[in-house]
Amino acid sequence: MGFLITTLIFIAVGVIASLFARICCNRGPSTNLFHLTLVITATVCCWMMWAIVYLAQLNPLIVPILSEE
Repeated sequence: MGFLITTLIFIAVGVIASLFARICCNRGPSTNLFHLTLVITATVCCWMMWAIVYLAQLNPLIVPILSEE
């Protein structure tokens, strides 16, 4: 459940950032496309980093060894 909700949060942040870049930095079609590309790339990269860390914690490769004390 946490993975899905956080993914939706990242999508919402990406949409809000895209609208913000479109409204506040409106300098022409070429610049708008560049800003949109930067926002989408940053959002996807941040989501991928979070997803890799989250999923790596679900099934760790190195299993801790418990001492029998």
